[in-house]
Amino acid sequence: MDASAAAALAKRLEPLHSMIYFVPEAGEELKEIGVRPRDQYFAQRAAPMGAVGPGLVAATFFNFNPAMIARTVPGVWSSAAPGDVVNARLRAADRALRRLLGDEVASAAVDEAATLARRACAGATPEDRPLYAGHADLPWPEEPHLVLWHAVTLLREHRGDAHLHALVSAGLSGIEALVTHVATGTGFTVAFAQQSRGWSPEQWADAKAGLAERGLMDGDALTPEGEELRREIEDHTTRMSLGPWRRLGDDGVARLTEVSRPLSKAVLPAFAVEGVFAPRSPRAPQG
Repeated sequence: MDASAAAALAKRLEPLHSMIYFVPEAGEELKEIGVRPRDQYFAQRAAPMGAVGPGLVAATFFNFNPAMIARTVPGVWSSAAPGDVVNARLRAADRALRRLLGDEVASAAVDEAATLARRACAGATPEDRPLYAGHADLPWPEEPHLVLWHAVTLLREHRGDAHLHALVSAGLSGIEALVTHVATGTGFTVAFAQQSRGWSPEQWADAKAGLAERGLMDGDALTPEGEELRREIEDHTTRMSLGPWRRLGDDGVARLTEVSRPLSKAVLPAFAVEGVFAPRSPRAPQG
């Protein structure tokens, strides 16, 4: 198995899932069932695990401030049942993909990508992967574009659970993981990371100071040791996430990489939100 090709494909597919956190359709569908805007991310991502409490959400989401989650999550399930949230999310994915893909939503490319991605999911395992396991218990949709979205969601959460294992193994806390990722320049801006994940500037500064003491950061930048640690984390994550790609095989990985390229590109406008992504992020608005 070519691990680098598998890692590249995971990154290629991921926008097809994560567009759900940025498209207006998600906000509209969740608002319709009574979920407040500030609660919507927590609601839609945690709902497949059931009406879980803030402790489990903080553990599985990892880089959010647990105090923020404790203020938010308990009220989510009094607004909407998890099953209603799951259904609203699927309706939002349907509407958003139809808008973003246009006529391609019913294309042979979508059908083939859905078939390949679903085949890959047969190689995923739930052990020590609570977010993946919760999503994997959901029924498969019928329409190919939603099969593709659900499959990519499973693959993303499967890798995401492994990523948390890699971060913990590297000795990083939730905020330290976020600070070091932002320092790579390929993710969120500092302001958005702090605001969306509930960390104050003072907490952020304290985390940076602790990372500097460990020789991982110098000011706002990663040291060579910090850069090496981030590479090790990504390699660890990939090693733990190869099951689906082994099931698909090298030829299947190559074909899914090819057929998904225009589909992933088509959803990138969903991420064109000023102030969210750093300039070097592949999702930063291009001007």
